[in-house]
Amino acid sequence: MPEAPHPAAPVARRFTLAALAVAVLAVGAVTVMTTSVHSRSDATPRAVTPRGPLVADELNNIEVFRKAGPSVVHITTLELQRDFFSMNVQQVPRGTGTGFVWDDRGHVVTNFHVIQGGSGARVTLADQSTHTAKLVGAFPDRDLAVLKINVPPARLPALAMGTSRDLVVGQKVFAIGNPFGLDQSLTTGIVSALNREINADNGRSIRGVIQTDAAINPGNSGGPLLDSAGRLIGVNTAIYSPSGASAGIGFAIPVDEVNRIVPRLIRDGRFVRPAIGVTASTAQMQRALNLPKGVALVQVAPNGPAARAGLQAFRRSNDGSILAGDVITAVNDEPVTDLDDMLAQFERRSAGETVTLSVWRAGQTRKLAVTLAAGE
Repeated sequence: MPEAPHPAAPVARRFTLAALAVAVLAVGAVTVMTTSVHSRSDATPRAVTPRGPLVADELNNIEVFRKAGPSVVHITTLELQRDFFSMNVQQVPRGTGTGFVWDDRGHVVTNFHVIQGGSGARVTLADQSTHTAKLVGAFPDRDLAVLKINVPPARLPALAMGTSRDLVVGQKVFAIGNPFGLDQSLTTGIVSALNREINADNGRSIRGVIQTDAAINPGNSGGPLLDSAGRLIGVNTAIYSPSGASAGIGFAIPVDEVNRIVPRLIRDGRFVRPAIGVTASTAQMQRALNLPKGVALVQVAPNGPAARAGLQAFRRSNDGSILAGDVITAVNDEPVTDLDDMLAQFERRSAGETVTLSVWRAGQTRKLAVTLAAGE
C-alpha cells in the first residue's frame, strides 16, 4: 500500500506559500519605493527672505545689553567642608548669585542674602576670569553687601548711575543676571509698581521697593535693574513665587537707597544708622493704651539725644498705674507710624544732623529739636 502523506506536509506547503507571498510583496514594495524615489525632483534649501532692519525697540535691547553686560559679574559663595577621611578643611561652592561692578577700584555690589552664611566668595567677570573676593561691608536691613576684588581698573567698567525717584509705572526696564548658575542673560519688562514693601532676611521691612515683571529667577539676585538708557535704577533682590521660579513679580532695591548705603559700607565697613537713644514699645501696648500711631517710648537712655531734648518714656508709678510718656509721630513733619518708619527716616541722615520731632503726650503735641548720634 502507498505510504500515507505526513500530516505536517500540507501545513509546511501552506507556510512556504505564505512566505513566498510575503517575499513577493516586499519586493514589490521595494520596487514601488525605488520608483517613487527616482521620480522625485531635485530639492534645494529655500531662499532666505530678507528681514530688513531691526526695529528701534530691538536695537535698544541690544545696546543696553552690550553696554551693561561687561559690568555684571557671577558670584559663587563658598563654605568650609571637612573631608571625612583626611579631616582636612577646604572651601567648596555653596551657592551662586549675581553682582555688578560699582567702581574701578574693584568694589562689587550684590545682595546680602547671596553671600550670607558663606566663608568666602569668588567673582567671575564677563571675560570669564575668576577672582577671590573679600567682604568689605554689609547692611542686612537693606539686603546689600559690597565685595572687593583685585583687578586692574581697565577691566572694571562701572555701570552708569541712574535715579529711582523719578520712575513711573509702565516704563521699560531690563534685568541682567546669571539665572540657575548659567551665563549672563537679559530679560525685559516694565515697572509694575512703586513703593512696595518686602521683608529682609532679618525681618526688617524694606520700603520703597520697585516691583517689575521682568523675569528674575534664582541666581539673578544681586544683579542690576536698568532703565532704557542702560542706567542702574535698582538691585534685583527677590521674587514672589511658591515654586521659586519667576512668576511675574520681582522686586528691586531702589538705586537712591543703594547710592546712599554703598559709599558708607565702602568707607566704614558697615552702615551705622543714626540714633537718639530710645526703645520703642510693642504694637500690643500701643493698642492697649489707645495711643496714636507712632513710636511710643518705653525707655530713654540717660544722657542720650532724646533725654537731652526732654523726651520721656511710659513708666509705672509706685501704685502700679501707668504714667504718660511720649509718642514720636513725625520726623521733620513726615509722619511715622511705627519704629521701621522712624529708622528709615534716620537712615537718610548722618550723625550730627538735627531733626525736629513731633511728640505726642497725653493728648498734646509739641515739637522738639534732637541732634542725631551714631548708633551702635
